[in-house]
Amino acid sequence: MERIIDRIKYPSDLKSLKKHDLSILAKEIRDEIIKTVSVTGGHLASNLGVVELAIALHYVFDTPEDKIIWDVGHQSYAHKILTGRRDRFSSLRQYKGICGFPRRDESIYDVFGTGHSSTSISAALGMAVGRDLKGMKNNIVAVIGDGAMTAGLAYEAINQAGHLRKKLIVILNDNEWSISPNVGAIAAYLNKIMTGRRVSVFRKAIKRFLKRVPFVGNHLYLLMKRVEEFTKGFLTPGILFEELGFRYIGPIPGHSIGDLIDTLENIKKLNDKPILLHLITEKGKGYRPAEENPEIFHSVGPFDISSGTPHSISDKKTYTDAFSEYIVRFAHEDKKIVAITAAMREGTGLSRFAKEFPNRFFDVGIAEQHAVTFAAGLAVEGFKPVVAIYSTFLQRAYDQIIHDVCIQNLPVVFAIDRAGIVGADGETHQGVFDLSYLRHIPNMVVMAPKDGHELGDMLKTALLLNRPVAIRYPRSEIVGKDIKDKPEPIPCGKAELLREGKDVVIVAIGSMVYPSLEAAFYLEKEGIDAAVINARFLKPMDEELLINWSLLTRNVITVEENVLLGGFGSAFLEMLERNRITGVKIRRMGIGDLFVTHGSQKILRSSFGLDSEGIANETIFMLKNLSRI
Repeated sequence: MERIIDRIKYPSDLKSLKKHDLSILAKEIRDEIIKTVSVTGGHLASNLGVVELAIALHYVFDTPEDKIIWDVGHQSYAHKILTGRRDRFSSLRQYKGICGFPRRDESIYDVFGTGHSSTSISAALGMAVGRDLKGMKNNIVAVIGDGAMTAGLAYEAINQAGHLRKKLIVILNDNEWSISPNVGAIAAYLNKIMTGRRVSVFRKAIKRFLKRVPFVGNHLYLLMKRVEEFTKGFLTPGILFEELGFRYIGPIPGHSIGDLIDTLENIKKLNDKPILLHLITEKGKGYRPAEENPEIFHSVGPFDISSGTPHSISDKKTYTDAFSEYIVRFAHEDKKIVAITAAMREGTGLSRFAKEFPNRFFDVGIAEQHAVTFAAGLAVEGFKPVVAIYSTFLQRAYDQIIHDVCIQNLPVVFAIDRAGIVGADGETHQGVFDLSYLRHIPNMVVMAPKDGHELGDMLKTALLLNRPVAIRYPRSEIVGKDIKDKPEPIPCGKAELLREGKDVVIVAIGSMVYPSLEAAFYLEKEGIDAAVINARFLKPMDEELLINWSLLTRNVITVEENVLLGGFGSAFLEMLERNRITGVKIRRMGIGDLFVTHGSQKILRSSFGLDSEGIANETIFMLKNLSRI
């Protein structure tokens, strides 16, 4: 039996369907998303919550002429299925498959690439201004989740949008709050009426009439407006947006396709000011395990559909697990340690800390800039703030790291999770820039552990240094050793010689240390005697040890899971130049001048030669071909 989804290739195919068919289609799309994500992994709960919204938007608007921007982007799966990518949807997040986020080079329906939070309203406003400058009339819609509304960028955009009064639709997808069915039904009914043409014309007529009443007309109008605002503020959270220049509509239930379509059809006709439509949706809608555990199913690996149980549960600890244990242990010993994160309590491993030290834990929401400056303020008061943020998200707070922490040389510790190649989330989430964007900042110490033991030692070191420190570690299981019983501080800037050798020295940092050791054992079978150094510190570097071994072997390979531009290898070259070292053959291994696509960590590392085989092959090639510098 043919399903409705089989007849839908592009949004234009939706136009011929009846509203009853659209509800059936929503279920079929959910089944498609669940089936695919159970194999590929991905963002499940958030995508299940916006299926009806995606259908309604493409049903009402004429995309891609009308533009839809999906904030964060991890709610765009239904959108992808409806816009010509269903036949490739099974390749979601796989190497050379479709991306888990909107990408402009993937489809004309992905009008703006998103992966980080809170950018949609700014982008949509820019498009609206561009549209008007070109004399066009198309609609522009930004879909933003309520979590993204904790970031200042969203309010900066709202502030300007209200001032410019451009035709713009912002849809607030509120999937955290609850609303009772009765209130939701009433709200949907009232908003269908309030956005209708008759009521809009009536309101304008009343406004004109009241203002013409002699002596008291303006007072009557202002009184009516205040009563309306008071009623809205009492019944809805919309008064803030009204005051910022938006017409607020909502909240309405976000899983009723009929109500969504009627409201969106009416909104299309309103063009006197920007509009904010407030929807109430349920994360994980239609799949009970995700409904009951939306946080777990926000981003999930492959799982069994019938039970929701992950296919593979490893008993090995990750670097995140290790960080969690160490910071809790240190916090018991030192009451001045506080922990800060930006809407990533679970992801950064701070849930246990939050439970054991609720008064010393702060989740600031999706507000990385604030997180860093907030930490700086705590440091001024004598505390030891540890800011745990993913590498790619810390980029959002670059100015605050420089201006508010490093210029003032404040003792803020940055625990940078998901550093290096992250994998299937793709370009927007790969943490491959942090070594480059941190190492050139004065006063900053930058280090990376090779294993779980060294992570404990480095965190201990960071908390004692009394200056800005960054520790970056990967999204992976700890290699070899488990958690260290008694972490010990490392002398600042001291590297570690792991293996001696006379032919070449491989100098690696962080996640590349163990692959480099494995490469050295392989090279030994090829008759090449390779030394291996664990640099540990990018800044300051152990110049004495590194220069001595460079001169001893005259052949150096540097290995980092970071972009080559401005990274560890660049720092190594600068060290040689600064010390006027010549006659050394050197090869830098890392990531070139590009954005890393999505795919498994194993495949991506292999593609850049950042595994034991690649390091060994590059070493052999260098010894045979490159001239000295």
